[in-house]
Amino acid sequence: WCDHIARMWPVDAVVGENGAFYFRHDDDRRRMIREYWNDATRGDERRRLDGIARQVLLEVPGAAVAADQSYRETDLAIDYCEDVTPLGSDAVARIVAIFEAAGATAKVSSIHVNGWFGDHDKRKMVERLLRDVFAHDLATDPAPVVFVGDSPNDAPLFAGLPNSVGVANVMDFADTLDPPPAWVTSRPGGHGFAELAEALLSARA
Repeated sequence: WCDHIARMWPVDAVVGENGAFYFRHDDDRRRMIREYWNDATRGDERRRLDGIARQVLLEVPGAAVAADQSYRETDLAIDYCEDVTPLGSDAVARIVAIFEAAGATAKVSSIHVNGWFGDHDKRKMVERLLRDVFAHDLATDPAPVVFVGDSPNDAPLFAGLPNSVGVANVMDFADTLDPPPAWVTSRPGGHGFAELAEALLSARA
């Protein structure tokens, strides 16, 4: 998905898989630039994640590997409500526990539990991207940056950004958001994103 977005959409770069990489397309040289948080260990980590997937499927009835898993480079996505009958909070917590027992980081998104090895997250890779490509230091100058998210795995970017935004369905996770976004739209999902875009365009006008 990130390769397609970076290649085809009118964007400058894409951060993917909970901060494991950023992709940006160099239109002049007609090539994709891929920057990974830790490229050297990806093969070994993939094998370890495959083992976790087998364990989750054995121990958590109703869970499934996400339908788009074969297109993921660095993480494992376990489906708990996208293409399966929604699982309860206990089952989701069990999936998280299996990841963590294996030494992986696990974060719950709006449809998946995502797990990976390494100390990266969305904020760390966004900071690297802004520094490398745009010569901007997010830590010292967060004001020009707007971030919009929809789930607990967006919390690293909700933190410390005065212009952090959650679409309405982020409140489904209100009890686990730490910290919550500074502003929540009145509409969910893509409609909430459009609401944010409208607000930005109005402010610019």
